[in-house]
Amino acid sequence: MEKKLKVLIVDDSAVVRQVMAEIIESDPELSVMATAPDPFIAAAKIAEQVPDVITLDIEMPKMDGLTFLEKLMSQHPIPVVMCSSLTEDGCASALKALACGAVGIITKPKVGVKEFLEESKILICDAIKAAAKANPKRITIKGMSEKKLTADVMLPKACPSAMIQTTEKIVAIGASTGGTEALRVVLRALPEDSPGIVVVQHMPEKFTAAFADQLNHECRVTVKEAQTDDPIKRGQVLIAPGNKHTMIRRSGAYYRVEVKEGPLVSRHRPSVDVLFRSAARYAGANVIGVIMTGMGDDGAKGMLEMREAKAFTMAQDESTCVVFGMPQEAIKIGGALKIVKLQDIATEIINAAQ
Repeated sequence: MEKKLKVLIVDDSAVVRQVMAEIIESDPELSVMATAPDPFIAAAKIAEQVPDVITLDIEMPKMDGLTFLEKLMSQHPIPVVMCSSLTEDGCASALKALACGAVGIITKPKVGVKEFLEESKILICDAIKAAAKANPKRITIKGMSEKKLTADVMLPKACPSAMIQTTEKIVAIGASTGGTEALRVVLRALPEDSPGIVVVQHMPEKFTAAFADQLNHECRVTVKEAQTDDPIKRGQVLIAPGNKHTMIRRSGAYYRVEVKEGPLVSRHRPSVDVLFRSAARYAGANVIGVIMTGMGDDGAKGMLEMREAKAFTMAQDESTCVVFGMPQEAIKIGGALKIVKLQDIATEIINAAQ
């Protein structure tokens, strides 16, 4: 019998601690090591026993979650998933937490927290397991047993002669755990006339707009959250909005994006598989596909479909991934034409576009 992952829940809300504990205990691969209403009690719990993963609230009395995270990462690094409210301040703080070493985000609304968390059971448990995988010494995690939908629920596969080639290349990128910082490395290295890019980064609703705004201030390319009918054009990066699927569509000689509601695909919304399938179907050999760090297999089948449609595809290498799951699955089934270190992805994109 595999050892369960031990989780420490740190949140000043008794309701959140109770519901989170029930959700975690309901998963056969997880167990609640302890709960704590503030970072000081959490530190005492860690001194007694080291958890595999910590879920950490941002707004707490005595010491805020960011300060505790910074101290934790400098003294005793442990995989951390941040709990943040769906507010502008909450989004900014959670993104800062990711930059400080947190590996995931769990969202909670200001009202209806209990119902929201219960409905988000699968995503919460997957976020915790992904955090545990971020440490290479952690045990291998199996997926949850609920049915996992494919991109078929959003659009059919491309036909063999998907799209004649044009001179204009576009780029489709997929990432998950560890992807926010990895994307920062890639996008900051791109010149201002880079080919148009569409990104699916697994991230909650409202966080993607704040993430895009941060990148827009740091990069030479323009970065924005995608909206339906946005053109995919040179010098612009479109980030798929959280909780919606984003797809590529052909518009004459050009490409645009379509943002749609829909079920979870490969356990995610937005899903990399949905983006990649649309790229294969409507762009074919005109697209460059990139799959980056992340847990699970979202994007692997879609990347294979792009490869079959004559696209140039690449996967981030294991040594530079926070979690090698998604690239590994794409490589395993033959979807990735090339394996590339994180620091070289931007150069490979430019070379492939030329």
